[in-house]
Amino acid sequence: MQLPPKVTDRAFERLAEIGAADQGQALRVAVEGGGCSGFQYEIALDDPKEDDLVLEGAGEKVVVDSISLPFLSNAVIDFSEELIGARFVIENPNATSSCGCGTSFSM
Repeated sequence: MQLPPKVTDRAFERLAEIGAADQGQALRVAVEGGGCSGFQYEIALDDPKEDDLVLEGAGEKVVVDSISLPFLSNAVIDFSEELIGARFVIENPNATSSCGCGTSFSM
């Protein structure tokens, strides 16, 4: 059964800090072909589109397009602050392998 991705409070808080909703923007999480493992994540601020799945929290929105959605079933969208930098990260149970950069995966 496909369940929509979850967004952590920390990810929503980070979107609030950068004022995404104030600019009328949402965090778009998409899956595209390419990358070192076959698929890669595209994460960017964008305008919500009509066919997007919208995940809301803390007044902020994360959107996923209908084509990317099956690839992100049950995934967790989080915000991580590590020594290598702060970034949005995706924990994806559908990925069979991923590369070291964390932005590319295979299924």
